[in-house]
Amino acid sequence: MKRRSPPRTTQLNTPSLAPIAAWFQHQGWEPLSFQQETWEAFLAGRSGLVQVPTGSGKTYAAVMGAIAAMLHDPKPGLQLLYLTPLRSLSRDIEQSIRRPIEDMGWDLRVESRTGDTSASRKARQLKNMPQILITTPESLSLMLSYAGAETLFGSLRAVILDEWHELLSSKRGTQTELCLSALRQLRPSLQTWALSATLGNIQEAAQVAVGLDIEPVVIQTNLQRQTIIRSILPDSVDTFPWAGHLGLRMFQELVDALDIETSTLIFTNTRAQAEKWYQALTFALPDHADRIALHHGSIDVQEREAIEAAVKTGAIKWVVCTSSLDLGVDFQPVERVVQIGSAKNLARLLQRAGRSAHVPAGTSEIFFLPTNSLELLEISAFRNGLAQGDIEVRRPLHKPYDVLIQHLVTLACGDGFTPADTLSAIRKTVSYERLTDAEFTWILDFLEKGGKSLSAYPRYRKITLEDDHYRVIDPQISRMHRMGIGTITSNQSVQIQYTNRRKIGTIEESFASKLQKGDVFFFAGRQLEFFQMKDMVVYVKGTSKKSTVTPTWGGGNLAISDTLSTHLRREIEQSQDANTNLELTCLKPILSAQQRISHLPAVNELLIETCKTREGQHLYVYPFEGRFVHEGLGFLWGYRFARQKQATFTISVNDYGFEILAPKDYPFQELFSDDFFSLENLEADIRASLNLSELTARKFRGIAQIAGLVFKGYPSAKKTAGQLQVSSSLIYEVFSKYEPDNLLLKQAEQEVLTDQLEVHRLAKTLDRVRSLSLVWQTTKRPSPFAFPLLVERLNSRLSNESLLERIERMKQQWDGKA
Repeated sequence: MKRRSPPRTTQLNTPSLAPIAAWFQHQGWEPLSFQQETWEAFLAGRSGLVQVPTGSGKTYAAVMGAIAAMLHDPKPGLQLLYLTPLRSLSRDIEQSIRRPIEDMGWDLRVESRTGDTSASRKARQLKNMPQILITTPESLSLMLSYAGAETLFGSLRAVILDEWHELLSSKRGTQTELCLSALRQLRPSLQTWALSATLGNIQEAAQVAVGLDIEPVVIQTNLQRQTIIRSILPDSVDTFPWAGHLGLRMFQELVDALDIETSTLIFTNTRAQAEKWYQALTFALPDHADRIALHHGSIDVQEREAIEAAVKTGAIKWVVCTSSLDLGVDFQPVERVVQIGSAKNLARLLQRAGRSAHVPAGTSEIFFLPTNSLELLEISAFRNGLAQGDIEVRRPLHKPYDVLIQHLVTLACGDGFTPADTLSAIRKTVSYERLTDAEFTWILDFLEKGGKSLSAYPRYRKITLEDDHYRVIDPQISRMHRMGIGTITSNQSVQIQYTNRRKIGTIEESFASKLQKGDVFFFAGRQLEFFQMKDMVVYVKGTSKKSTVTPTWGGGNLAISDTLSTHLRREIEQSQDANTNLELTCLKPILSAQQRISHLPAVNELLIETCKTREGQHLYVYPFEGRFVHEGLGFLWGYRFARQKQATFTISVNDYGFEILAPKDYPFQELFSDDFFSLENLEADIRASLNLSELTARKFRGIAQIAGLVFKGYPSAKKTAGQLQVSSSLIYEVFSKYEPDNLLLKQAEQEVLTDQLEVHRLAKTLDRVRSLSLVWQTTKRPSPFAFPLLVERLNSRLSNESLLERIERMKQQWDGKA
């Protein structure tokens, strides 16, 4: 919407939109063209996707058409479902939708139903549904698991999928697809509208949202939101940088660049990083500590809500945060965003930048602070990528069997399902379009009889066929299933509470298990002393004892996207241009040293370095494709070398390349050939080069949880991560020995290849690099590009020297040789 002064009467083509026009006129607003187009399409019965910049008014574009239909043709019961990926977003969405309803006195009720909603309120909702319900994919699945779904959703007109890019390429997106397929069985005329700000494959994303039977409408806008990226540059750079060598050393530069009176979100990529930066900033500005806050997903929800409210009122000016504030929350007071460390992904940076100036056609300002000098290359690549309008694509998953198994049990817990009709509905989703009869039959047999391996155990015989419907007969199985609904399988977390039982948040069990009584750690901006852990709850008390220890969480490694990697390679080629930008000018000492010691590769070149040290013979390769691709490439090349001359290799990787460390005088260059780029037997070679069974066993743990093979425990008696691992490991061993063709085993292996090793990108990389000119360089010391890889390996070793001491000692040795 845009403010008009003086307001004028809004003219809309459809009479049903008159109440909407009246409210916009009441606000002094004029609807934007994409909003009008969406309303008209909705009232014409269409479904589709709206992609416009963050802060442009997507929510009103999505809901006002449905509200107009409800006012024109009032009906009892639930009319509109609004699905959001984060329950924290539901509060803002509810307030936005309530605003016109309350202003105009419309006879409509809007409520939220998420994991934060009380049990009593949920029970009241099931008896008397509001016309508009805001919920999450997990809560929608839970609603489908109760009898009476046909009545509950019998009047449903439409479903809105907010922040669709966030769900699309995850198992939560697949779960949403399956829920929509069930709703469309109940309501064939159901309309679906997806909302997104950052997607590179809009048409495909729209098709996934609406299902295969419908041709989607794609609505976009010519509204432009300018994004200004400013770098906070170090005074000088170390010629030999490594990951994390800047970071917190630059906290004073960040403080100097910002203004405590300017509302600012300071994004980090991990929760541990957010905790450390919050400590640094409150230390630097003790007089303003009450105006600085910390926000991440492990902090208790009530505290996060209080922080969000204080940002909106202006009481809090700076928030150090993670992806917990990436999406949707409308912070109009926020004027500036900071990104600490590379966002690794164009869409992520654009999404975070959009948190500032959260109004149509606003100008977003984002400050970038590197944690590693070479990240300045990435920010330069970001700037050029965004200028060209490049955004990553998000694709749906291909037949994740665990999600389908969970969904079928969900339906069986509710009204039950008929196999033929349900299979037909499932095949109308993009994810399961190619589900075969044999696969569906195997899944039904697995759920009904426990398959070949688990048939002797009653708890795995979950569904029973009665009167052509599969149902769950055992109430205990229904209860256990409902407690496990969902596809998020992060490491087991435990509650942190003060000894007076006031909740603070959650930490991972792996960190909590290492604490001893009296240990002090920093969490949620507080110094906490560990008292005891009982019933999966960590009890602590506040203390004045100082500590720099912060909890660690899994999933901290982000890799650069394929879209960003393309621009990164161009930046390196252009870095010697006389008209380079500030970032590349700052990097001159590093880039000059790289050129002097080795070579700066052009876009059509692949740089390979060999270097001999007292550790052995080093091979450094720089495809600039991201750490996950490089992990697969490193092990693949190591295997292909070892087939010719056996040796024990050590592999290290980062976003720019990989290192293979071999015994002294290993003849890398003599053994090298075009076969190293071969795509023949690629998956077989990767299986041979890695302990794939170990990786698959770890991946199977999450699949087993989603498929309901292991029970997480009751709320009052949660299982530990060790217990869950033992349970899933036993099942994995049974399947591997007695049922090697088990679909869940195959899924686990495929997820390792596609998600962890990104084999599809690895194959594209091999195909790309075999057309490049190879540049072999033999160096007397590791080059600036090689140095971070060497440090990556050193950092994983135990030593009585600190990492900094070892790095300084090595540099002195090399300088002496030079």
